[in-house]
Formats: sequence, structure tokens, C-alpha cells
Amino acid sequence: MKIYALLVLIAISVTYLLTPVIRRFAIKTGAISSLRKRDIHTRPTPRLGGAAVLSGFLFTMVVAYQFSFLRPVFEMDNQLIHICIGAVLICLVGALDDYFDLDWLLKLALQIGVAAYVSWQGVRILTLPIAGLTVTSVRTSFVLTVLIIVAVMNAINFIDGLDGLSAGIVAIAAGSFFVYCYLLSSAMTTYASAGALISAILCGSCIGFLPHNFYPARIFIGDSGSMLLGYFMACSAIIVTGRIAPGATLFRSLPVFMPILLPFLVLLFPAVDMVMSIFRRLIHGHSPFQPDQMHIHHRMMLIGHSQVWAVTVLYLWSLLVGAGSVMMLIFDAQYVLFALGIALVLMLLVTFGPLIVGHFRKKAHENQH
Repeated sequence: MKIYALLVLIAISVTYLLTPVIRRFAIKTGAISSLRKRDIHTRPTPRLGGAAVLSGFLFTMVVAYQFSFLRPVFEMDNQLIHICIGAVLICLVGALDDYFDLDWLLKLALQIGVAAYVSWQGVRILTLPIAGLTVTSVRTSFVLTVLIIVAVMNAINFIDGLDGLSAGIVAIAAGSFFVYCYLLSSAMTTYASAGALISAILCGSCIGFLPHNFYPARIFIGDSGSMLLGYFMACSAIIVTGRIAPGATLFRSLPVFMPILLPFLVLLFPAVDMVMSIFRRLIHGHSPFQPDQMHIHHRMMLIGHSQVWAVTVLYLWSLLVGAGSVMMLIFDAQYVLFALGIALVLMLLVTFGPLIVGHFRKKAHENQH
């Protein structure tokens, strides 16, 4: 655990220090977000923050390779190398979008291309979250892997609408997934695993970026970052499934299909938001990738939350789902469900607090007249 903690601190420090450098580069080269009708920010802001996150991640990964404790994770196969290559590629795709606002169809094609490359190199789904079902067809495994990577990338991309939102939610999700991977690795007699390594470094990189990205943001994470974060989350989940025997059970009686299910639980908010957005746009005859102001974070502000509070509340929801998912694997379900029930009631009050307060104020005003 000490080595992982050190790597998180390194990722935080390097990303934090590199972000101002990337910001100045983005300003000089014109990677600046203009003001559009659907945007919430009120001033042009440099993008390209994903380059800082990627730099912090890759630097820390090189440091991790120096530890004999983690060396077997790198030497087991070349999956980590190909994941890092894919990360560079998807960050470049996002950077092109940050500069030139790529057509959504071209961007989707490039996303599929990167996901296909990683899947072709062996980063594939081997089991499904349905009774530990084994994927025996190479073609099915390949297609499922590509679909999952592209879906998670776009889920994070869709929620990237408020300062600090996507980086904060992924930090929480990666932290939750790290805890699970660490416990899973310990149950398999080794604390070293690729899933834990990716999650820990990703969490640190996001935390290091947040001070520059939280409201009022001095730099946006951009598509170079939002797609990158989703890519890492998807890959960390997929690579874990390739290390576990299908049908095995750990953590009381829960099957180990949880490695692929857990990231979707901790990313429940962006996943739901993406599905709702796609259906909403298709119903209105629009492209599923056409931006609008009907995302969940926009609705939070319509309720009456400020931008900071909207982001904070969504952080808390992500933490509730992420921590709850991990605790279900460790403690008795009845106690966890009881605690989550109380937390759920409190979160509903916090979420809809402005509406409740506004209702009572309106009633009080009416009574006075």
C-alpha cells in the first residue's frame, strides 16, 4: 500500500506542476474554448488539460516500473504498454477536437480505431457480468471490448460540462476501483495488479489537475482529457477480468464479474446521463452527439444550485455509489444497505434542498399576503 500511496503522490505532484505549462502552451497555440450559447463559463478558457493528466500518468507509470514489487505487472505481458500507447492516441484525438472541433462522426470513428487497437493487442473482455459467463469467441470479445471502451469514453465526455466535474468524478471512481482491485489482489496472494496500478495513478493525476480545473477553472480538461479519463477507467476494468478465473468467487459469495460491473456502478451518474442524452436527442431527431443544455449537471443548476454546489453534490452522489459498491463486497449487505439508505435520504434532501427551501419561502410569502 505504501508504494501505491507514493505513486499517487507523485502523480498528484507532477500533474499539478505540469498543468500551468500546458495551459500556457494551449493559450499560445490557440486551444481556447470560445463562448457558445450552450456553455456555462463566461470567459474564453484554454483547453488541452488532458495533456497534463496524460503526462502525469505516464511519468508516474515510468516511476512505477522502477519498483521490483511492481515489475512483474509490467513483465507479465505487454498490455500496460499498449494501454499507454492507446492513451497517447486517444489524447491526440481529443487534442485535435480541442483545436478544430472535429465532426462527431469522425471523432467516433477515431475512438473506435483506438479501442480496436487496444483490443487487438489483447486487452479484452474475457467474462461477462452474467453468472461469470466466459466469452469464448475472439470476435465477440473484440467487439464487446471496443463497445465498452467507446461507451465509457463518451459517458465521461458527455458530463464534461462544469468546472472540475469530470476529473472529480473519475478521481472518486478510480479511487473506489483501486480499493476493490487492491483487495482482490490480496485475496489472490499478491498486492500487485495492473488494475490497481492504473486506478491509483489515474486517481492521483485527476487530483493533481483539479486545483487548476475547479471553479473558476483556469484550464479545461477538454476532449483530450474527458475521453482519456473514460479510456483509462474502461481499460482498468477490462484488464482485471483477464486475470481472474471465470466463475470464481471472492469477498463472501459475490462472483468476480464485479471487476467489469464496478466501474459502471461508480460511473453510474455519467452512464445514466449518456443514455438519457442519446435517447433525448434521437427522439427530437438530432444527432446523439449534438450538444445541448439538458444534462444532469445543467438540471442541477436549474434546481437552484450554484456551479460549485452542483459539482459538489454530484461528487457526493458518485462517492455514495462508489463507496457503497465497494463496501458491499466487504461487509454484510444488510448493514451496508441500512447505511446507504440513510445516506440516500440525506443526499435527496441535499440535492432537492433549493426546491424545498423555495417552496416554503413561497408559502410563507403567500401567508404574509
